Amino acid sequence: MLINLINPTDVAPKYIVPECFREFSDLIALQSTRTGGVSEGPYSSLNLGINTLDTAERVHENTLRLCASAGINPTRIVSSVQVHGTEILTAENPGSYHGYDAFITDKKNLFLCILTADCYPVLIFDPRHQATGAVHAGWKGSAGRIVMKTIAAMQKNFNSLPAECLAYIGTGISSDIYEVGDEIAKEFPPENSRRSLFSMEDNKYMLDLGTVNFQQMLDSGIPASNIERSQFCSYRDSGMFYSYRRDNGTTGRMVSLIGVRTL
Repeated sequence: MLINLINPTDVAPKYIVPECFREFSDLIALQSTRTGGVSEGPYSSLNLGINTLDTAERVHENTLRLCASAGINPTRIVSSVQVHGTEILTAENPGSYHGYDAFITDKKNLFLCILTADCYPVLIFDPRHQATGAVHAGWKGSAGRIVMKTIAAMQKNFNSLPAECLAYIGTGISSDIYEVGDEIAKEFPPENSRRSLFSMEDNKYMLDLGTVNFQQMLDSGIPASNIERSQFCSYRDSGMFYSYRRDNGTTGRMVSLIGVRTL
């Protein structure tokens, strides 16, 4: 499905609004790109990661710019120092937390934020109960079935029906690029990886984390017709996205966020 860039001017932050969420006027859902901020050097320009060596002042200014462009109150953000685990926070209040890699909420004007630079962001919306979820799905979280656990948490806490939920698998590192060792590949079904394109060693594989999370959504009961997948790659599309692997760890972070606002 074609994904359009919003705010195409050079001065405003550019971000992606998933097609699957666009019919809901009270829903804010997006993934930022690296364009439209004030950061410099390897963090140029819309770096939103406080866990980088970029200055706090620039990250704060970038955050304010994105929030203003999207129509979000920056004091209503929910974020976390992510640890590549599977802990899920049922968010009641805004704030910066520690140790959570997924959030769920049914509160209005709370915007759940996931930071990535190769890992996959996943956004979930339950229109019946006006509930949202946001997931940070790197290989460790994906191996721990964090997407399935988040959907189950939405079922338990909000009575969400997976068949009614909509989901977006955002931009991460694609299977054409993501080479891993067999110790990682064996954490996933064999159909999710193939022999490396870049190495002659037998223990190197190309892992498809996007498909891993897509399959976990299907297994949780979300229909394929309700799932949208990004057409981009964080590594390959260097003009649009940061990539931890491509940039050898010195890079910025994109944010993916979701929340229901009061109109």
